[in-house]
Amino acid sequence: MSDVTMQAQVSASKPHIGKYELSWYNIRRSILVALKYFSLIFFAFCFLLPVVSCVVTAAKTEKEYQSTSVMQAPENWFNFDNYVQAFKTSNMGLAFVNSIIVLVFVLVVTTLIGTQLAYVLSRFTFPGNTIIRGMFAVAALLPGIAMQVSLYAIMVHLNAVNTLWGYILMMCGTDVISIYVFIQFFENIPVSLDESAIVDGASYFTIYSKILLPLLKPAIVTCMILKGVGVYNEYYAANLYLQDSKLKTIAIALYSFTGPMGSKYNLICAGVIITLLPMLILFLVFQKQIYNGIAAGAVKE
Repeated sequence: MSDVTMQAQVSASKPHIGKYELSWYNIRRSILVALKYFSLIFFAFCFLLPVVSCVVTAAKTEKEYQSTSVMQAPENWFNFDNYVQAFKTSNMGLAFVNSIIVLVFVLVVTTLIGTQLAYVLSRFTFPGNTIIRGMFAVAALLPGIAMQVSLYAIMVHLNAVNTLWGYILMMCGTDVISIYVFIQFFENIPVSLDESAIVDGASYFTIYSKILLPLLKPAIVTCMILKGVGVYNEYYAANLYLQDSKLKTIAIALYSFTGPMGSKYNLICAGVIITLLPMLILFLVFQKQIYNGIAAGAVKE
């Protein structure tokens, strides 16, 4: 069979696509691409608009803020007086120290407790294992505000109100979502690793700390990001249990410029930008590890 005959047969076997179908396909594809970019631009605009308004407002003086609109450009973009005044007046240096202390202790303790609980629930079969998992699921459904009355009574009984250690102890409450993430990772790690280590004479704690815990790095990064953002931005509990001015966190420091006579939004916006800078710097420095941790924590084979 000649090459010309073979090419003719192949061409005849291919489905015929008319000009109308091809043009409609191109139109539909163009519409989908346009909708995709429109949605990206729209949501980027929604997320960036508050940040841009904060930057614009933080550069304005008190008189300029009262006489101009929110998005009107300031006369001097390099006016850092509001940042200095916000940092000094609200004592943000002490607030940053308190927030870092709380953040470090809470992340370390919750990670250790969460991984150990997940290790026990995933690796050992005992009566009540299923009940405990169900209780964690029920606890995840309960709103935190509904338990504040009993929690506050416990804190008062322990003399932990208005103390930094009491607030840390309360924030170290086990994160149910993190436990389920850790359990999912443990269940995808072969049990043969544990059995081989036991044959070699390793204890259960050695298996947990030396073998399994290093394999949980993606899950630990994911859970620490979620927990860390929540602790750093926590306002309600910090305002309720840390009423002393020397114990305030960074979230409470922003409310130093509000009062019955009005709010100084130019200083508040400057304080917001200051509080965003540490998290922004950490994100830019560790963005590769953060992306890898979230991607590995979302899908696990």
